[in-house]
Amino acid sequence: MKNSTLRIGTRGSALALWQARWVEGEIRKRFPGCATAIDVIRTTGDAVLDSPLSAIGGRGVFTREIERALLEGRIDCAVHSLKDLPTELPPGLSLGAACEREDVRDAFLPRPGNPVRTLFDQPPGTVIATGSLRRRSQILSRRPDLRTVDIRGNLNTRMEKLRASDWGGMVLAYAGIRRLGWEESVGEVIPADVLLPAVGQGAIGIEIRSNDEAVAPVVGALNHPATAAAVAAERALLARLQGGCQVPIGAFARIEGGEIHIDALVASLDGATIVRGKAHGAAARADSCGDDLARTLLEGGAERILRAIDRAGARP
Repeated sequence: MKNSTLRIGTRGSALALWQARWVEGEIRKRFPGCATAIDVIRTTGDAVLDSPLSAIGGRGVFTREIERALLEGRIDCAVHSLKDLPTELPPGLSLGAACEREDVRDAFLPRPGNPVRTLFDQPPGTVIATGSLRRRSQILSRRPDLRTVDIRGNLNTRMEKLRASDWGGMVLAYAGIRRLGWEESVGEVIPADVLLPAVGQGAIGIEIRSNDEAVAPVVGALNHPATAAAVAAERALLARLQGGCQVPIGAFARIEGGEIHIDALVASLDGATIVRGKAHGAAARADSCGDDLARTLLEGGAERILRAIDRAGARP
């Protein structure tokens, strides 16, 4: 990148900017002579806040406009929360790096003044806010007497809505809360085996043009092999299930003892039916491990769930 500026594309939320600035800082550490600039790009998901993600297309709503800028050469790389990045990238684009993962778990943030600090100890009928079908289904599976309400917007907006509400609290990804320094708002960090996270949750992905020989080594220096293997397994599972924001799918892969281990689930929209599974295998074949587990889930009942969701018109 000599004699040129590496332009980094990102959404404009506080969390997205934190991630882009972190990537920018890590690049400068490794390549002191590399000039950088951050370009903020507004996406469909940022513009349409009065509808659930499942109603506005789900896949790619936080990435399409940024990817278009990347393909057109207006930016040189794009920084995403990996859980927002569809498994099928546009032709000409590839994942240049999966940065070291933050905590993958979800967190419960009780409304200020609510003395009950934990999610599943809330009284019957308590309203829990979440913008995720994955979270909603798992919550209702354990506590069908709770109520859920959809919430959209960046973290600042969600906090304002929570403070002005009569909800019991809301559930968010703990990684974003940690990155913004909001840990004091957390009542409980929920174990991953209680609330299985989203595919790619907690990881930052950097997207590049596939043929960009100048940018690839710069971005590739930020790749974290263990994280890359884990998210490869999760994304392969998601690709086989053809899921997105419209389907309650959870997955968590990690390297243990030199092997990839992955847990996953597919749930009905109301949480009444959940198909779970787990698998492990060679870390070098992480994507195959994820794909194999997806096939096992489909054979174990997940295909019926997905067909029911399709019949209900919940997927595009």
